[in-house]
Amino acid sequence: MMQAETWDVVVVGGGPSGATAADELAKRGRKVLLLDRDGRIKPCGGAIPPRAIRDYQIPDAMLVAKIRSARMVSPSAKSVDIPIDNGFVGMVDRADFDEWLRVRAETHGAERRTGSFETMTRDSDGIALIQYRPRNGDAQQVRARTVIGADGAKSLIARQQIPGARKMKFVFAYHEIIRAPKQLAVDYDASRCDVIYRGSLSPDFYSWVFPHGDTVSVGTGSAHKGFSMRSSVSTLRETSGLDQCETLRREGAPIPMKPLARWDNGRDVVLAGDAAGVVAPASGEGIYYAMLGGQLAAEAVEALLATGDVRALKLARKRFMREHGTVFWVLGILQWFWYGSERRRESFVKICEDRDVQKLTFDSYMNKKLERKKPMAHVRIFFKDLAHLFGLARA
Repeated sequence: MMQAETWDVVVVGGGPSGATAADELAKRGRKVLLLDRDGRIKPCGGAIPPRAIRDYQIPDAMLVAKIRSARMVSPSAKSVDIPIDNGFVGMVDRADFDEWLRVRAETHGAERRTGSFETMTRDSDGIALIQYRPRNGDAQQVRARTVIGADGAKSLIARQQIPGARKMKFVFAYHEIIRAPKQLAVDYDASRCDVIYRGSLSPDFYSWVFPHGDTVSVGTGSAHKGFSMRSSVSTLRETSGLDQCETLRREGAPIPMKPLARWDNGRDVVLAGDAAGVVAPASGEGIYYAMLGGQLAAEAVEALLATGDVRALKLARKRFMREHGTVFWVLGILQWFWYGSERRRESFVKICEDRDVQKLTFDSYMNKKLERKKPMAHVRIFFKDLAHLFGLARA
């Protein structure tokens, strides 16, 4: 029997993390196979912060909208508009954006194949043997010196190779992509993201209306089994005046809310993106973190291929958590506490009126690091949070 073709790295999953990893390794001259299943579009708000645009050279043509403000809406329908000073958040359509990333990787030398990953076993010499199935075709096999698992929140690579991966907890997200409204009477701003904190729409997360140029993403998320997200989105569309807009597609998927404790198998596999659990708690933001995770996974694999030292695989998680672990921890506490009841959600939106909160939040979001330039602002925010926590602040 003829031996299967051998690759330096097989990247399973062609979303932002996998495509970025494939691109990074292809540019380094590695023999890269990028394997992506057909017809995959993840439900996603599509936000691209300036840090991602800078770090990964995302062209302006990929941005279908530029968001200049955010509106936070409380359970009682009180709203706070937060301007994005001296900048914007880009919005992308994931179907086009992900394909552009895959094409970029291909342009730099990665080979693309379409198919669904099935199993990872070992050849007689211990090399990883990846079996996948093309659409309407027979199963195929390739050999891989290393493997990057970027195949989503319920990653088969992770479940087969990484201890503890099956214990990952999720928020389930659902959205509907609709035609943008043309009537000016509708309370809709093509340069504003609306974030709605209301228990009837999401008992433990939030709902959203995010502009995408000619289209709009209207969605919600929840970890509560049995909660009807379709009914929630239907209600949100009706209350937002978007119920008569044409529905183009409906999508749903699990979204991880905590990074896995381990991202590698200690031999030849490392995870990236949703497979590693790198979606920010509280906000659900994932594109920037997915791309960074793909880059770090590629760097770890390159180090392994160059040195043969399997300890290099641990560098992906170590570097990510060193830079963003504190932010993820803080956001996890925020989600656990402030999203816990209608009263707390009301107080949370009230806090968002504060300019110190607005400035520090957006500075940190746009640049992906905790803003430390104004220590007294942090002190003021701390005491304001305590006032809201103990019910001492005015509603």
